[in-house]
Amino acid sequence: MNRKQKIIKKTAKRAKAKLNKHTPPTIKKYVSKAERAANQALKEASMKVIDEVSSTQTDKAEQ
Repeated sequence: MNRKQKIIKKTAKRAKAKLNKHTPPTIKKYVSKAERAANQALKEASMKVIDEVSSTQTDKAEQ
């Protein structure tokens, strides 16, 4: 009886482990230094445009 119980417990444990799988971690792709610099330049350019647009809108609202 003990051997049978051990086998049942082990199979139940394995079945539970199969159901409780975690999502695999996302692996970030390597970004070269040049690509990082280009992305940063794009971000800064877009922020500059957004700031210019918002400042022109506030100037028009004040007049």
